[in-house]
Amino acid sequence: MTAELAVDARGLVKRFGDTVALDGVDLQVPRGAIYGLLGPNGAGKTTAVRVLTTLLRADAGEAFVDGVDVATDPHGVRERIGLTGQYAAVEERLTGRENMEFVARLFHMPRPEVKRRANDLLARFDLVDAADRVVKGYSGGMRRRLDIAMSLIARPSVLFLDEPTTGLDPRSRLAMWDLIEELEHDGTTVLLTTQYLDEADRLAERIIVIDHGQVIANGTSDDLKDRIGGDRLRVSIARAENREAALATLGPLCTGDVDVSHDGKSFSAPIHSGDRVVPGVIRALDDAGIDVLDVEVRRPTLDDVFLTLTGRSATDELEEVSA
Repeated sequence: MTAELAVDARGLVKRFGDTVALDGVDLQVPRGAIYGLLGPNGAGKTTAVRVLTTLLRADAGEAFVDGVDVATDPHGVRERIGLTGQYAAVEERLTGRENMEFVARLFHMPRPEVKRRANDLLARFDLVDAADRVVKGYSGGMRRRLDIAMSLIARPSVLFLDEPTTGLDPRSRLAMWDLIEELEHDGTTVLLTTQYLDEADRLAERIIVIDHGQVIANGTSDDLKDRIGGDRLRVSIARAENREAALATLGPLCTGDVDVSHDGKSFSAPIHSGDRVVPGVIRALDDAGIDVLDVEVRRPTLDDVFLTLTGRSATDELEEVSA
């Protein structure tokens, strides 16, 4: 365990009967970073979080959170972390403020500090107007915001967010993303699990892709997208009789084979640094006397990456083995 790492897990193994939920997982998250753990249901994401937050004990391997051994000092780990699960863990019979103060008392915070901290977080998460209302009447987005606020009340050095936007409407998801980005600005380390590709793409500075309990890729969003050939160039021309001339022109400018549509008027090929290549493509086609209808560069999505790595979409619904 190095001082620069907020999370350091090596060779984690967890079995449920004959099912191997984690099969030698390594995770290293630097302090103050947002890392994404990406994969479909059943991949092992939630199991990994449960091990790191002391809710499950690994069958093999070792893990340290904020320098504390998860296996030998679980209490020390719990003092340093916050956790938001897939479903908001709020008490519906209490008000939002009472929920906050209840969690603070569990951490034995001084009463004056409890009130200050609760007020600060209620304001930050836009819950002041609802603070003294019973949570049963909260919307899904409000419950989620309260849940994360509760997990932050003791100022954790590491926050685990297990699919924090599950079940939220698009507007609430965007608002939640803004809040998570603010956490990084405050220096909080965040490990975010998600099966939403756009979520990982926007929030995580580095993404760990997990499937069937194993890490199958680890890199930035751009790194992972480059693994499947970078950008994709799409060109449409006016006349099919220019098919061969277009192929001859595009070939030297692309990094792989040029695919042609059945009608001979549309072309697709991999390229690197699409924004810089496109002007040269347009000039070359124009110099060749080819009338161009459209030129488009498509950046591959993380769904494309997952499909390449695993042979299926990351949004495929699989049974959650650790449920």
